[in-house]
Amino acid sequence: MSTAPAIKLVVSDVDGTLVDSSKAVTAGVRDAVARLRAAGIGFSIISARPRSGMMPIAEALEIDWPMGAFNGGTVFRRDGTVLQADRINRAVVEGIFAAAKDAAVDTWVFADDLWYASTAVGGHVDSEKRASNQDPIVTSDFSDLFDRADKVTFVSDDPELLIDLRKRMDGFADSATIVQSQTYYLDVTPRTGNKGDGLSALSDAIAVPLDQIAVFGDQANDLPMFARAAVSFAMGQGPEAVRAKATHVVASNDDDGVAEAITAILGDR
Repeated sequence: MSTAPAIKLVVSDVDGTLVDSSKAVTAGVRDAVARLRAAGIGFSIISARPRSGMMPIAEALEIDWPMGAFNGGTVFRRDGTVLQADRINRAVVEGIFAAAKDAAVDTWVFADDLWYASTAVGGHVDSEKRASNQDPIVTSDFSDLFDRADKVTFVSDDPELLIDLRKRMDGFADSATIVQSQTYYLDVTPRTGNKGDGLSALSDAIAVPLDQIAVFGDQANDLPMFARAAVSFAMGQGPEAVRAKATHVVASNDDDGVAEAITAILGDR
């Protein structure tokens, strides 16, 4: 598997990619990241997660490069330094809440690195507790957060409902990034909160050009960074449409696909 040109930085998605289905970094992935570091290649992460949910992984893998939370809308370091923090425009927040007013969805708002939710029950709440590394603050009124929302997520196990809801929000597509990060999550982030612009922000912050960066991902929200990086690796369990856009396809996240991709990048090194 050729991965030319020479790669100096790897940026990985987290859920469905770097971590397995239990949200854990496996020993195989830990060892592969250590080998990457020993070879002098940088490693960072970009995720729809808030900073609170990325910090345990940053600590476990000793990531000292800037990282991207909320799909890159927030760029920060492990020591807590925030290099960039873009928020959703208030008019957009008001508009998407109006569009979702009668939709049968749960609502989550992330602001000030806290997670506010319309309910603390539901099939995806426990998973989000692990992903965000915190419990939700339950509220029925999100209006106090409209000026400082980093991400709004509408949750439903009906993918078609979310697709329809996304269409209702088309009028805000030029002012925000609106995408299903999973079939059951519709995420709204700042316009810069997409993994293409996020990857460019990390490229600038780390001073490694895009043509020397490899990226790993598994979902549609990873495609913008696939388009900008020198080389991309899709996890094997990802949707066919995502795998088709990647330079390479590797094993699933539950079968250490990230370790396989790193081995390919390292080659004989």
